[in-house]
Amino acid sequence: MNIKTFKVERWMNEYEEKCTYNLAETCIDSITIKELLEMCGEDVTEYMVELADTRLTYGHIFGSPELLQGIAGLYKTIEPKHILPTHGAIGANNMVISTIISAEDNMLSVMPTYQQHYSIPESIGADVRIINLNLDNHFLPDIEKMRSLVDENTKMITINNPNNPSGSVIPVEQMREIVEVARSVDAYVLCDEVYRGISEDGSYMTSIVDLYEKGISVGSMSKTFSMAGVRLGWIATRDEDLMHLLMERRDYDTISCGVIDDKLAALALQNKDKIFERNSEILLNNRKILDDWVNETPEVYYQRPVAGTTALVYYKKDMPSYELCVKLLESKGVLFTPGECFEMEGAVRIGYAFDSKLLKQGLDLFAEFLREI
Repeated sequence: MNIKTFKVERWMNEYEEKCTYNLAETCIDSITIKELLEMCGEDVTEYMVELADTRLTYGHIFGSPELLQGIAGLYKTIEPKHILPTHGAIGANNMVISTIISAEDNMLSVMPTYQQHYSIPESIGADVRIINLNLDNHFLPDIEKMRSLVDENTKMITINNPNNPSGSVIPVEQMREIVEVARSVDAYVLCDEVYRGISEDGSYMTSIVDLYEKGISVGSMSKTFSMAGVRLGWIATRDEDLMHLLMERRDYDTISCGVIDDKLAALALQNKDKIFERNSEILLNNRKILDDWVNETPEVYYQRPVAGTTALVYYKKDMPSYELCVKLLESKGVLFTPGECFEMEGAVRIGYAFDSKLLKQGLDLFAEFLREI
């Protein structure tokens, strides 16, 4: 298979351990097992003794009943039978795209987004048609452009909501329009929803599976649950034929998820309100820190993120983003992700959902760096 270098993952692998201020991190401040257990009202010692007696078998091949029930609780229209656990959201995206897309198909993908959504189908030989998101359209997909790109060979439309890296959210009415475009050519809609779950006002965030019978939601325990070390994601869809095909595919590349991952994820999902309360406070506080900094720093500008954990910040300097990020890391110890990793220039992706003091220090050092160059 001839596939392009996964730019954002290669960047993180190369530089993440070399920084003092990691503002490239995309997960909400990761929790420890002890913190999780205490938050969920478990006796830490008793739980760990019980965990020590867990037999390390394959476990529930398609996920434990507790896990499936917990994931289903994140949606309005999904039942446990509609869920397929995977090795993270990265495994879910790969499984969906590889199952549905073949070389004779075309599909639509937004950009910027997670590179899987366009590079995997390109490697299969499919015709990938891009819908560009930018500041001018508030990082929302152009529905008329979408209509003009679909035809009888369009197999799938992929979107990312909330969007990575911009932090934009597609309004429900616009999502309904996307569904109508897809329905007009009988295409699937794959929505990468790994940043879904915590809205600014605390309201329910509508999923694609709530709106479309051929909608596919991908989620994970990594971002809004602060548990990236639990390598567990999922596919949710009400399409029974697709679920059968995904199960067939899964036998070849997954078999089952880790029994301990399943156990910890199920516990977190049963107590999601407590985790979301903790993480919502972090997000809202740090989003304000970021917004105040942007408004006070004339060398940068952006569209304020309204969900997720990242923002795409543009800088007013004539320097490629990769070069700028390397120099920033070397001179100030601050790590961002270059816009180049998302096929965009003149911008960097900033993650802001961690320690507030570290965030402030990193942003101030970035402003200092911009003024020095």
